Amino acid sequence: MINYNGTILPSSTYLLHDNRAFLYGDGVFETVKIINNTILFLEDHYFRLMSSMRILRMEIPMNFTMEYFEEQIKLVTNANNCSVATRARITIYRNPGGYYLPETNTISFLIHSVPLENKMYAMNSDAYEVDLYKDIYVSKQLLSTLKTTNKIINITASIYAKENGLQNCLLLNENKNVVEAIQGNIFMVLDNTLKTPPVSEGCLNGIMRKQIIALAKKIDEMEVLEEPISPFDLQKADELFITNVIKGIQPITKYRKKEYKTAFSQKVLNLLNDCIVT
Repeated sequence: MINYNGTILPSSTYLLHDNRAFLYGDGVFETVKIINNTILFLEDHYFRLMSSMRILRMEIPMNFTMEYFEEQIKLVTNANNCSVATRARITIYRNPGGYYLPETNTISFLIHSVPLENKMYAMNSDAYEVDLYKDIYVSKQLLSTLKTTNKIINITASIYAKENGLQNCLLLNENKNVVEAIQGNIFMVLDNTLKTPPVSEGCLNGIMRKQIIALAKKIDEMEVLEEPISPFDLQKADELFITNVIKGIQPITKYRKKEYKTAFSQKVLNLLNDCIVT
């Protein structure tokens, strides 16, 4: 089942022939994690979505409050009987009409959900090897920081990773600095410093990125920096890890010939789980 503009429908009834997100990538989305019918980091997701819609000059309906946002997501997760541990996505797109120039800035939304195996965030101890993806670069500009429905770089990088037996790839911007991973922000630990690229480098303004920065700042011996990361820096790091709302923290175990520890990743993951209301 899906939630289409507040109505629960079978997913087979939804058509894409005039959907501007499908035709032009004219849409934004949020992916949320739900535990025991509670949306994690609800306020952060809501305000990022509102900011993205304003940047794309979408008309935000008067009734689209945070409470409405929460209600509509729970409507479909409850309909699908998967509110205990759930991944839900809300896609907002401009209504049909026009070509590159839209006929309207009003919006529609579509929400779907799938169950998750685990409620709490868990550390994956499997080997996790990454490399750089250099075929296409991320632009250092505002649109790169948004979750728009145009993610072709992430798609081609995912295919490259699969073809080369990698678990992930790291994306670069036009300055050849490391921006993020395919599906999450990148963090680097060196001695007592935690570093992640600033949003100005073109990385996603990630919800989990925000949580990890806040948690790390509470660790007395750790200095937290938002600074550019070069590929050369990766070779010096003690740890590398990727963050997103669904996975939490994914440690990287190998980049080329360098292998990494995971102690700090586990420490922050424990702090993250302590913050979650279950």
